[in-house]
Amino acid sequence: MDTPAQTKLIVIVAFPDLPLLEIAGPGDVFFHASKAIKEKSGLENAYEVLVVSADHSDRIVTRSGITIYSPETIENIRLPIDTLLIAGYNFDKELPDANTFYDWLAGMQSKVRRIGSICVGTFALARAGILDKKAATTHWERSGRLQQEYPSIKVDSSQFFIRDGNIYTAGGISSGTDLSLALVEEDFGRDIALSVARHLVLYLKRPGYQSQFGDLLPAREFDHGVLSKLRDWMVNHLDKDLSVEQLALQGNMSPRNFARTFLKDTGLTPAKFVEKLRVEMARKLLEDSDLNIEQIARRCGLGSLVSMRRVFLRNLMVTPSDYRRTFNTILGNVEMA
Repeated sequence: MDTPAQTKLIVIVAFPDLPLLEIAGPGDVFFHASKAIKEKSGLENAYEVLVVSADHSDRIVTRSGITIYSPETIENIRLPIDTLLIAGYNFDKELPDANTFYDWLAGMQSKVRRIGSICVGTFALARAGILDKKAATTHWERSGRLQQEYPSIKVDSSQFFIRDGNIYTAGGISSGTDLSLALVEEDFGRDIALSVARHLVLYLKRPGYQSQFGDLLPAREFDHGVLSKLRDWMVNHLDKDLSVEQLALQGNMSPRNFARTFLKDTGLTPAKFVEKLRVEMARKLLEDSDLNIEQIARRCGLGSLVSMRRVFLRNLMVTPSDYRRTFNTILGNVEMA
């Protein structure tokens, strides 16, 4: 594959069974960026996008069943690659000749201007050793696993994307589009990136954080331990006193023993768990009810509007009104808080 000297070659390495949007989103951003650049400056083919399969196949079958064909393989790519993006990752099925692939990936870091990942593609960069002691993000559902398997990585699942040097990682599936817009802005300025965002009806910088989409409570089964006896009661009494002393009394334990046992069973202190439980219940009411924010704050034990706003910002990095504006399907007009 030959590209003009001024063209920036974007190579997306796709794992089998990945979501189509991880390829299509960045592809459309770079295509429309090239079009906007040509209209503004006359530069032809500012970007060229090449999609290749991580498993050496000439076709990539996406999760939706749509197949993408690529005449090129990893071995046939002619440098220079400007930007290398890894999309998708297989947790249950190993790539054929995986060691060769990850050796190739590790060696590419010094050969490209920038390297990145989309969604769980972060795991591929991590396995190749590229993210050692680096800040990175991935899909919020997989962030705990990433931190556990690669403890040297500074995982921050709240962000849509993170840059650490010349390494870029995007969070959820659609975050690949956010990242691509940021790369265009980095290369050709805000005006070009903004024109692309307007054409594709996207935010140039999406408001909020990835944390607003994730679950706050640990992904564990609560059918055992001290919490199994208390969780339903706590949900029904969120507007009451849920101090350690009160919870211990309800659980027929001493406060000290209760706090120690609770932390062991859940990984959270009782106070932190109660706060997150209240936020989870509040966000559900913001999504599904027409109660005003003050009513929700009282019902969930979050106090005043000011204190609810503070707790939301601490846990979700978004205000209650902004959260409702994003997720509520009932209200046409929402109050500010």
